[in-house]
Amino acid sequence: QVQLVESGGGLVQPGGSLRLSCVVSGSIFSIYVMRWYRQAPGKQRELVAIIATDGITNYADSVKGRFTISRDNAKNTVYLQMNSLKPEDTAVYYCQTDSIGWGRGTQVTVFS
Repeated sequence: QVQLVESGGGLVQPGGSLRLSCVVSGSIFSIYVMRWYRQAPGKQRELVAIIATDGITNYADSVKGRFTISRDNAKNTVYLQMNSLKPEDTAVYYCQTDSIGWGRGTQVTVFS
């Protein structure tokens, strides 16, 4: 069964870092454009970062310079390195690709 499984969320203080992972199982990972989204309580889901098959990346303005998306095609995995975290980064983070859909998400909480 093809699926996306996120991990790496947790609790962190402002200024801290986390690295999220999303493993794509059961399919050819290298052909997919991969995205990370997030959804905070009471807010719409928003696109955070995207990485194309050739490695070209793009980011939401709110995370530019702090977050880095990367992929390891040999491991069928996309990563989101999050540095200098802020309380407003608190959300459930999802990975997504058009051909498969959505993972179940991983919670990131940034608290003082």
